[in-house]
Amino acid sequence: MTAKAPGNLPPLSLHVPEPKFRPGDAVDYSHIAVPPAGAQPRPDETCAAAETHPLCMDLIRVLGDDDAAHGPWDPRLDAETLRRMLRTMALTRAFDDRMYRGQRQGKTSFYMKCTGEEATSVAPAMALANDDMVFPSYRQQGILIARGYPMVEMINQIYSNRADKLKGRQLPIMYSAREASFFTISGNLATQYPQAVGWAMASAIKGDTRIAATWVGEGSTAEGDFHSAMTFATVYNAPVIFNVVNNQWAISSFSGFAGAERTTFAARAIGYGMAGLRVDGNDPLAVYAATQWAANRARANGGPTLIEHFT
Repeated sequence: MTAKAPGNLPPLSLHVPEPKFRPGDAVDYSHIAVPPAGAQPRPDETCAAAETHPLCMDLIRVLGDDDAAHGPWDPRLDAETLRRMLRTMALTRAFDDRMYRGQRQGKTSFYMKCTGEEATSVAPAMALANDDMVFPSYRQQGILIARGYPMVEMINQIYSNRADKLKGRQLPIMYSAREASFFTISGNLATQYPQAVGWAMASAIKGDTRIAATWVGEGSTAEGDFHSAMTFATVYNAPVIFNVVNNQWAISSFSGFAGAERTTFAARAIGYGMAGLRVDGNDPLAVYAATQWAANRARANGGPTLIEHFT
């Protein structure tokens, strides 16, 4: 029974986010604003956080439709580095395809692919120092591959076989590799965010030079751990990079349930007074440049940065 509103007041109504398209529908991306490559300004790495806030609503792009790099965010990488980046992304996709087939053949219980999102893990791994500690989610296998971790060890862990260094104590794809500065993956969403902040704070207390970087999907930004981490990082100026991989679907839920209808995910940095960047997550040069910018800022005691990778 619908309650009657008192007096002349209109009745309240509850808004439920709805995606523009459902799986299987013909998708039209014309509603997404994609600015030209190279049009976004690059503020100084030591700037006030507020100077980056317009970039939270923009989309940093370097690679143009002409396959050339444009604008101030161009990291100007040499040809060999570009080839290594491309090869690592292709290798990550090939690894994904093979492991996914293995899962479909019943060789493992599940496998999480990162198809189309390879740049969001490979490019940051190449921009960071090899000993910077990374706190990944379950779609950042590209970090291990970029850091030269043996794929045989990754497969051993996925299959939980006799050679698995974790001795079957972790679910498939929940890698742990101390020698690669790769923190143990947790299946509980967003727990890696406060862990990364705590590690970064400890690094700062010790006067070390290593920083932390962490990843979640956009759906996980609705978790309490996300907001706790953002608060601690801002208050204590922790040297940490927060990566939000926005593939527009939180597993099987529309990203609107995490707030995507209202604003960008990078805009969450504004409320915390933190530096924020919104990047084309399918542009490895833009991703590399944004990570390099945030890493240099963290090492100069400029504090944390939130990067949204729109992919």
